[in-house]
Amino acid sequence: MAFRKLLIANRGEIAVRIARACHELGVRSVAIYSEADKYSLHVKKADEAYRISQDPLSGYLNPHHVVNMAVETGCDALHPGYGFLSENAELAAICAQRGVAFVGPSAEAIAAMGDKTRARQTAIAAGVPVTPGSEGNLENVEDAVHQAGEIGYPVMLKATSGGGGRGIRRCDNEKELRQNYDRVISEATKAFGSAEVFLEKCIIDPRHIEVQILADNQGNVVHLYERDCSIQRRNQKLIEIAPSPQLEDQQREYIGNLAKRVAEGCGYANAGTVEFLLDHDGSFYFMEMNTRVQVEHTITEEITGIDIIKAQIRIAAGETLWLRQEDIAYRGFAAQFRINAEDPKNGFLPSFGRISRYYSAGGPGVRTDANMYTGYEIPPYYDSMCAKLVVWATEWPELIARSRRALNDMAIYGVKTTIPYYQQILGHPDFQAASFNTGFVERNPQLLEYSTKTRPESIATAIAAAIAAQAGL
Repeated sequence: MAFRKLLIANRGEIAVRIARACHELGVRSVAIYSEADKYSLHVKKADEAYRISQDPLSGYLNPHHVVNMAVETGCDALHPGYGFLSENAELAAICAQRGVAFVGPSAEAIAAMGDKTRARQTAIAAGVPVTPGSEGNLENVEDAVHQAGEIGYPVMLKATSGGGGRGIRRCDNEKELRQNYDRVISEATKAFGSAEVFLEKCIIDPRHIEVQILADNQGNVVHLYERDCSIQRRNQKLIEIAPSPQLEDQQREYIGNLAKRVAEGCGYANAGTVEFLLDHDGSFYFMEMNTRVQVEHTITEEITGIDIIKAQIRIAAGETLWLRQEDIAYRGFAAQFRINAEDPKNGFLPSFGRISRYYSAGGPGVRTDANMYTGYEIPPYYDSMCAKLVVWATEWPELIARSRRALNDMAIYGVKTTIPYYQQILGHPDFQAASFNTGFVERNPQLLEYSTKTRPESIATAIAAAIAAQAGL
């Protein structure tokens, strides 16, 4: 391994995940943390850890500060994880200027694919189908109204630099388009620092299918098959599955080749994800490319046996891709459940606080990537995801049964989580029949009517807490 020391420019479970990969590769890992994160698990798992800021966010979001820390601590590489600065072209550029290897694509590729209109143009040039939409960014609301009339309602109004489900609104008519135009611009400006927006035809209740790719700096590209991310709420993914139980082998080969063409078209290197919408008539449309590791990379690892984080680091170190497409196969099905500290019965309101007791799921085919432990205080400044439960099985029915068992095994006390809601989804006949799309959650509000019966363990915890309080402990 060419790298000696790597700075992890992130926090939470992905930082823990990267530290583990570094350990296996013989690379020393360096964690950074804010004051709010000083007791976080990634701080404990890395070989070295340094406070980057008192403020909960500013340190993680300052590319100059992050690269300075890498240089000061003697790191020759930097991994951005996902979120925060992971798709920030400036961070990649600064790394190049300071002689620190960026574990990800070039600044040019990040900028090209991070701009949604440029990404669409890249896909079109590569012969990849895209949804009908504006040729470029919209000039003003009147331009939006005119082009929506040409495209036909409903339309999606999207931030050009958007991502993660933010800066996007569906508009079913001109009135809604006019109402949402300024809102999307405001949200885009605050979240992404850009007021540019564009329009796309709204594909109603599609399936959301994404393809994982790996590419090296010598022009070699492979895909690692697809993931089905259709179970989502307000454009935020909840459950992801690999491979999609809704695709035929011919569709799987077709969409994999489309993803490779997108990557080749922008000179991409490292790990990335090409996202598509699958319409009811079987048509695939390019949506966007994520120029980083995805939260749900775990399930691709489970079905292919390929460690994507280690692959990222090896590619960034200059290695030629050691995999050919014909060498890559998948086995069984895997599902990832985003265990969020939220109360689904209360509008998915965040439920931050202290983890009074935590039991991780285990057994055959079960993996948990987490950043929590008993006694850990989930800070209110970050995303509400506190763990990822990943389940693998050879067949779809077995995956459902094993997932229900694993979710039942996992117990988190002190905060509310999405675990009971996922149990409801697993019990729905459409999900069990592998027949669902992005409208599944909205169409099934009754799934929120689950019982909140307290488990015996939580009763014991409450009694112990009351005794301790009474005793002044």
